[in-house]
Amino acid sequence: MAERVLLTPPSLPLPSQHSPTTMALLGGAASARVIPSASLSASSRSFFSFSSSSSLQCLRSSPRISHLFLNQRRAEVRVSSGGYGTVSAPKSFASDPDQLKSAREDIKELLRSKFCHPILIRLGWHDAGTYNKNIEEWPQRGGANGSLRFEIELKHAANAGLVNALKLLQPIKDKYSGVTYADLFQLAGATAVEEAGGPQIPMKYGRVDVSGPEQCPEEGRLPDAGPPSPADHLRQVFYRMGLNDKEIVALSGAHTLGRSRPDRSGWGKPETKYTKDGPGAPGGQSWTAQWLKFDNSYFKDIKEKKDEDLLVLPTDAALFEDPSFKVYAEKYAEDQEAFFKDYAEAHAKLSNLGAKFDPPEGIVIGAEKFVAAKYSSGKRELSEAMKQKIRAEYEAVGGSPDKPLQSNYFLNIMIIVAVLALLTSLLGS
Repeated sequence: MAERVLLTPPSLPLPSQHSPTTMALLGGAASARVIPSASLSASSRSFFSFSSSSSLQCLRSSPRISHLFLNQRRAEVRVSSGGYGTVSAPKSFASDPDQLKSAREDIKELLRSKFCHPILIRLGWHDAGTYNKNIEEWPQRGGANGSLRFEIELKHAANAGLVNALKLLQPIKDKYSGVTYADLFQLAGATAVEEAGGPQIPMKYGRVDVSGPEQCPEEGRLPDAGPPSPADHLRQVFYRMGLNDKEIVALSGAHTLGRSRPDRSGWGKPETKYTKDGPGAPGGQSWTAQWLKFDNSYFKDIKEKKDEDLLVLPTDAALFEDPSFKVYAEKYAEDQEAFFKDYAEAHAKLSNLGAKFDPPEGIVIGAEKFVAAKYSSGKRELSEAMKQKIRAEYEAVGGSPDKPLQSNYFLNIMIIVAVLALLTSLLGS
């Protein structure tokens, strides 16, 4: 029997009656049912165990969340029925480039309102981290293919709590049907790193989604947090993915974000002085004091081990105990720039593992290099609409996102406006 796909969260009942269109959507081989609220409460011991800073509070404050974990085929049917007025991706691409860009902006807004950076990173990592380099066939090889949206994989112990990340992203998926789940997961993770102050990740998109739960990988491919031989275990898992010691240590640095909750991972304290007040749902134990800021403090804190309120897992401690790992861990503790460089490369590599790209070379949507606040003497963050307006005006007078004007930008604008007003006055008289 085909695995069932979750269409509504546990708090929302399925409608008792369906329109013909709805019946057509629900009548496929994979029938729908709700995941019981307790189905993901099993303790997880995943190495990728940083959790959302918002968690349940995010869900309570979220707008209407329904029709979760839909496969791409249903999204395309909905577009053809005209129910939501969205635009399908071009047939030649797995994801639509313009929708990817728009989805990225919506993810930024989500991050600003829900403080869910850690759980979005974890979602992307867990979708990609099932890759096995020894298997050539797609999707049997695992990797970044969107399989984590299905119930059977969500119920893996290492994925406890990730249903919350899916609920946060599903409205964006509904809005941009031309973006695959595989791309959305990786886009969210990379954007979360960058918005938390981390390096820009050299990402590409166009990942193809698996079509059904029967294509999900078996449980046991993700790393544990507390194995008997932590260093050996990390190598066994990450070498299987095709990663090396430097990449293992660099990726471990993402634990600078987030918290571990004992009810999900079996690790950490219920709360500490750093987590008792949130932001988001309070509680858990973080690796760093500023657990929503991406920097190299993880390596400094693990090395010093001076604060009992900061978490150190066996796999964390191994970074300074294993001779090969220690070379990189010491380097990153001293040199944040080196850490950022190596992390960005390792994150991008992880996000591509096992993926099938359409087009084969992938889609690069580019990064928004223009930061309007750089050209203002004030410190208040500008709205996105104002940034776009300033950028247009800025480029109209000869500025460039990569080459800012030498003098104060706003002073230039004021002078131009004054000159235009004067000319208008003179011409009018």
